[in-house]
Amino acid sequence: MKKAIAYYRVSTKRQGHSGLGLDAQKKVIKDFADAHGYIVVREFVEIESGKKNNRAKLIQALEMCATEDATLLVANIDRLSRNLAFVAGLMDARTDFIAVDDPHASELITHIKAAIAQDERKRISARTIAALQAAKAKGVELGYNGRYVLSQKNKDQAMQFAQTMKPVIEKLKSRGITSIRKIAKELNRLKVPTYQNDGSKWHVNSVHKLLQRIKEQE
Repeated sequence: MKKAIAYYRVSTKRQGHSGLGLDAQKKVIKDFADAHGYIVVREFVEIESGKKNNRAKLIQALEMCATEDATLLVANIDRLSRNLAFVAGLMDARTDFIAVDDPHASELITHIKAAIAQDERKRISARTIAALQAAKAKGVELGYNGRYVLSQKNKDQAMQFAQTMKPVIEKLKSRGITSIRKIAKELNRLKVPTYQNDGSKWHVNSVHKLLQRIKEQE
């Protein structure tokens, strides 16, 4: 039997508590595993937006896949991520994952599906921003964060992102790409997004900070 790690994601706490969408994901993954000779050794459930790559449960699932030599199973590509560059980075790093709704999809088809998921996420985000701007224009108080709280939140998110990137960095190093300059060049070639996820490029300094954060967590 081949080992697999199942990863399920829902976007809201309401979906998480109600099981909306979760039961369907579990069923399709179980059916696929049974039909293709996989034994699911661990399941991870995440209640988080698909636009975020620094998800704690996803990080744990990817790390366990590496240590257990297991395949990551997701119901479909947008359960894994709604970020095209992130999915492309996993594929280029040869991370073993299967979207069970189309298990034989080529890399091209997977790229297309990831692009569609990303476009849908951007459309949702645009509608949300427009609604917030309209509320602000009407004088609605949208809330605030103290300087300390915001700083701590940014630090936590940066550390979580470093954990997400750890399997990608390990893959690059296993291919002999070990210097900071070469890692930056390869991440840019693979179009892996930076922590800011704003289209900016990887540089020596940003890779150095990433490696430091990964080391701090070891």
